[in-house]
Amino acid sequence: MAGGWARDGAVSEQIEASIEDELKRLKARKQPQGDSATHCVECDEEIPEARRRAIPGVKLCIDCASQRDSRPEARGGINRRGSKDSQLK
Repeated sequence: MAGGWARDGAVSEQIEASIEDELKRLKARKQPQGDSATHCVECDEEIPEARRRAIPGVKLCIDCASQRDSRPEARGGINRRGSKDSQLK
């Protein structure tokens, strides 16, 4: 399906490229390294043994890790794909 001046499949390509960019960003995140902590570095709760074995180098308990993951990250708001919507703003 053509959309305006875009060639056929351009919207699908843009969506796929955005998904690939997000996956690359997630894979590039730093993973814990070194020895696991026995207690959370933020709240001092004990980190369960199963979590320490599952995630080598873990430093946060599940609650603190969930809170940290739910915080919004500052990311650039530039649409590098040059969509029609970004050009109209």
